[in-house]
Amino acid sequence: MNLFSRSSLLRRPEPRTEESTAAPEATGAAVLPDPRLAALTGEWMIDPAHSRIGFSVRHAMVTTVRGAFTEYESRLYFDGRDPARSRAEISMATASVDTGVEQRDAHLTGRDFLDARNHPRISFTSSAVQLIGKDVYRMTGDLTIRGITGPVTLDLTYIGYVTDPFGYERVGFDGTTTINRSDWGLTYNARLAEGGAMVSERLRLQFDIAAIRTPAAA
Repeated sequence: MNLFSRSSLLRRPEPRTEESTAAPEATGAAVLPDPRLAALTGEWMIDPAHSRIGFSVRHAMVTTVRGAFTEYESRLYFDGRDPARSRAEISMATASVDTGVEQRDAHLTGRDFLDARNHPRISFTSSAVQLIGKDVYRMTGDLTIRGITGPVTLDLTYIGYVTDPFGYERVGFDGTTTINRSDWGLTYNARLAEGGAMVSERLRLQFDIAAIRTPAAA
């Protein structure tokens, strides 16, 4: 899930073209991992202080509400030789949702939406990882919200690798996917006078991640 390079302090992907980002099935050619990434195989974890696991949804048909989960735990494993062996587990505290408006957050954590009292965790567990283009990985997994589990597919783009001034190895990547919220029991559907929905059915999930290598057990 995490892509790295020791060749520079921070490597950013080259501008991608249609050819470089096309999935293997579109080009007919397999995408091979960078052999330099093999040395970075191991356990990693998300650094909450420098990451954001968020969402955005259209509100009242004319604006976009953005929020994030501020408390979560993660366990990531990257295999540089065989990306298909990589995996990820993320568990978020439902009540930690933050949209910047206290009243709205209370509504989101209530029974109309996330029902934090009865479902205190939202979780994601990967089931497959595929390298689909230069610096682009496709991760499939199971997302659980309100006790309902369903499949999602997330495309992750590698940003770069760095060793910070404190000696921690860090990697950055971002990803996004769009789901239909009603598939996870989020069926609140207030209507507007003009006939549209107060909250859009489509919900965009956003992952802006900085991960830190987990020290090997003694």
